[in-house]
Amino acid sequence: MAISDTDRIRAILARVPDPEIPAVSVLDLGIVREIARDAVTITPTYTGCPATIAIKQSIRAALDANGFGDTAIETTLSPPWSTDWISDEGREKLRAYGIAPPPKGAGAASLKNQAAAECPRCGSSNTEELSRFGSTPCKALWRCKACVEPFDRFKCH
Repeated sequence: MAISDTDRIRAILARVPDPEIPAVSVLDLGIVREIARDAVTITPTYTGCPATIAIKQSIRAALDANGFGDTAIETTLSPPWSTDWISDEGREKLRAYGIAPPPKGAGAASLKNQAAAECPRCGSSNTEELSRFGSTPCKALWRCKACVEPFDRFKCH
């Protein structure tokens, strides 16, 4: 059975790392919205995400290197990206990398779910937010009170 072009493109994109968090792919983060032979549609994690250009360049290079130079890359901002789009595998990769993923299903209920951060290092829920501003615009800085380690946490949205 032949592999379809969309399946081949999906496999290619599964190997394209996010430029800010190389442990996860653009597919893991849910940045890739649609895959078709003629176009790949992406939604950045934030409307003004500074990594959007790098993401497009990485996707373009991967598609070109694998015979899909005529596949367009389109960006859509509506509906806006949601942390609900991070795959289960992506959540585990984030945790292993030292970033606390948002709770599944948190989506727009961001403030309500902020107290539920789990330390990616020791697993404790005895954590606190230090700053809404982390290493990138999509993350906040947290600290575990049990192991006293700081960690980034994806902001729920």
